[in-house]
Amino acid sequence: MNVEELCGSLPALAREHGVPGGQFALHHKGETRSFVFGEEEAGGGVAVTGDAKFPVGSITKAFTAALAMLLVDEGDLELDAPVSELLTELRVPGTRSGTATTLRRLLSHSAGLPPGRDSDSLAGATRRGYLADCARMAPIETFGSSFSYSNVGYTVIGMLAEQAARMDWREALESILLRPLDIEPAYIAGPSERPYVPGHAARTAPARAVPVRQTLPAIEAPAGALALSALDLLAFGLLHTDDADGVPGLLEPDALAGMRTGVPGAEPFGLADGWGLGLSLYRADDGSHWTGHDGTADGTSCHLRIDPTGGTVVALTTNAHTGMAMWESLLEELRGHGLDVASYSYSAFRDPREKIPAPPGCLGRYVNGETEYLVGPGDGDELTLRLDGAPFARITVHEGLCFTLRELADGGMVYLGRFLRNPGTGGIDQIQVTGRRAQRV
Repeated sequence: MNVEELCGSLPALAREHGVPGGQFALHHKGETRSFVFGEEEAGGGVAVTGDAKFPVGSITKAFTAALAMLLVDEGDLELDAPVSELLTELRVPGTRSGTATTLRRLLSHSAGLPPGRDSDSLAGATRRGYLADCARMAPIETFGSSFSYSNVGYTVIGMLAEQAARMDWREALESILLRPLDIEPAYIAGPSERPYVPGHAARTAPARAVPVRQTLPAIEAPAGALALSALDLLAFGLLHTDDADGVPGLLEPDALAGMRTGVPGAEPFGLADGWGLGLSLYRADDGSHWTGHDGTADGTSCHLRIDPTGGTVVALTTNAHTGMAMWESLLEELRGHGLDVASYSYSAFRDPREKIPAPPGCLGRYVNGETEYLVGPGDGDELTLRLDGAPFARITVHEGLCFTLRELADGGMVYLGRFLRNPGTGGIDQIQVTGRRAQRV
């Protein structure tokens, strides 16, 4: 594979997708290569460097999961014990979330918890208040799939890790995991000793990219607060290969194996082919199986893929939300150079599905926690989707009650979702959008 030729195409791909800058790192056949492109801030004149820190969004969850699994390996946490045994704030009279929820279910997004909370309402949230609110959340019914992607769940995992390690999440993560890997992070929530690259709202050209503010509340840091380089992601990814040496004195090679082992019933439709205890699972066209995680913060898109058997690790960081489209284009470039990196298209079904008229039973209001999806009639066979009260997307229904969802803003990104029938009544009772489920009310 001609790595120089491949990476020479990165600036053109960035321009095509309106990405001001980013980093690409590749470990393949025992060799690590790293490349940078563009600017940290559009028009700012500061070139991206190899150690620049990009907000990696939900890839933070993979690090929080690894921290939890290390504590499980040490005997400080249990995968199948009720989380309320450690987090006593979840023992709220008249609720059952704390006693019914386990670390295993939280790690695999199978606890039925809401996707997230309103950022403004969490500005001054305390641990006690946050957990009390969690205890009162009624998990949605798990038919069709037990998977529902949740920032709330990973915030609780972070609090479990704090309780078990007897230090706060950031201190535990750095001392137990990051420092041994020689990773020096920045943080987008709470104080940060290191600066991070700003995200951008981009359209079609870097000149139109506009810096945006990070809005993650500090209490939800375990779900998305890390800012890292592509080489940092590579170092973490190498822990998850079959021939990994682990970390001497810290981590046995098989301690993290559960992170990349599929959990039965966890169907992350619209996100991945499967899910383990902290990592998503992907099937490549050549039949190989990969693992990894994607992450979007405000105006950034970052990606990590790991071939556990072959030992290849690929990482991309970008400072625009359109980096997701750039990632899909980069995957095509990689395949053209003979490297089939497994992924999961957020915008196209793996198997062709014919369009169908939208069944009337799809219309209605669907809720999970503070997230509300309102599905209404649209033009022709299409439907409309309002997200938390605001017009958001057009829905085109396909066979099997799956759908493509196109954002209204500038023709926007395309995502995948599906409607789910209640096996008892046969009625359409749930919606799943990019892995997040909501219940008809």
